[in-house]
Amino acid sequence: MQTRMDGKVVLVTGAGGGIGRDMALALAAAGAQVVVNDLGTSTSGEGSHAGPAQQVVDQIKAAGGQAVASTDSVADSASAARIVQAALDHFGRIDGVVNNAGILRDRYFHKMGDDEWDAVIKVHLYGSYHISRAAAPHFKDQGSGAYVHMTSTSGLVGNLGQANYSAAKLGLVALSKSIALDMARFGVRSNCIAPFAWSRMIGSIPVDTPEQQARVDKIKQMTPAKIAPLAVYLLSEAASAVNAQVFAVRNNEIFLMSQPRPLRSVQRSDGWTVENIAEHAMPALQASFVPLDRSADVFSWDPV
Repeated sequence: MQTRMDGKVVLVTGAGGGIGRDMALALAAAGAQVVVNDLGTSTSGEGSHAGPAQQVVDQIKAAGGQAVASTDSVADSASAARIVQAALDHFGRIDGVVNNAGILRDRYFHKMGDDEWDAVIKVHLYGSYHISRAAAPHFKDQGSGAYVHMTSTSGLVGNLGQANYSAAKLGLVALSKSIALDMARFGVRSNCIAPFAWSRMIGSIPVDTPEQQARVDKIKQMTPAKIAPLAVYLLSEAASAVNAQVFAVRNNEIFLMSQPRPLRSVQRSDGWTVENIAEHAMPALQASFVPLDRSADVFSWDPV
């Protein structure tokens, strides 16, 4: 079972800190040549700085690995193409992509502005599309390649004040599944990870109540390094039979997440009216309704 990444070239976006940094370090330690992409912005996507990406590259090189820094943005197709081209220019190929770059603009939905919606969607969803699309022809031509997209339980389950982020992250699951369906015949795989980890982005979540503070305190126990092993595995040849799946990692737990499927059905041979939907269909289906819960309600026990 080949879990080493020797000879593989992997691009990690948002790799200047947090989860992305630890994935880049773990990939390099497993033998991969790594493109460390990070624009060096704030958690809300403002500003830029070359330092974070270069610091990770320097750390990889100091440990005997190979890496190159990229500070282009994922949110634009031309700059995303330059990030993929950096892998080709420096290492001659590309074998894996980790779509990890992200920002937060948290706001309750009735207060959210168009700029807050657009900024988050462009980085998370458009950014993952642009990077994935730029790598796709190379994966197709070589008959191999693997994508790992970082989703979130904010999209899979739900969360307060994150309509933009949640929509992007659930959209990313659908994008991953579509890539898997379209490119499986070329030996290309696409999977998602929903990470639980204390990072710079999580650190910006508003804490307005004792319950929210308690939740954040639990998240602080979970370090970004806990996410990296699954990402390396999914990019390795050992995961050749793993495609179109959604995983979550919470400290020492790995979850396989469900994907939408029919739960219950009702039918009438003479068709439905508004009245008999109200009298028959909804009462029959109601026992299987999904509750109005958040990720903290579903993952209610302490991390192990």
